[in-house]
Amino acid sequence: MSEAMLILTNLPDAASARALAQQLVERKLAACVNIMPAVQSVYRWQGAVEQASEVTVLIKSVSNRYAELESAIRAVHPYELPEIIALPIVAGLPAYLNWITAETQKDVNV
Repeated sequence: MSEAMLILTNLPDAASARALAQQLVERKLAACVNIMPAVQSVYRWQGAVEQASEVTVLIKSVSNRYAELESAIRAVHPYELPEIIALPIVAGLPAYLNWITAETQKDVNV
């Protein structure tokens, strides 16, 4: 059985976050995507310390859809090296975790 996962990435603005969220849910790669308010990121990139305002998205999916989900993010992500981090959900409300699984199943008639 596929396990529930929480995947996160940061995007440069709310419009790109909404577009990604819509695509992932429509394609059943995610059951739900939360778009967080702007965050401030401080990071080292190509030898320099950078700062940027970004929008974090929290993606609820399942492990057996991860490879396809990662490919979908990379296909539209504007960053050269996007942050894509997947964490297993080790516990949660069983009904909610079952809903994530149900909403991310591939359509067999497609």
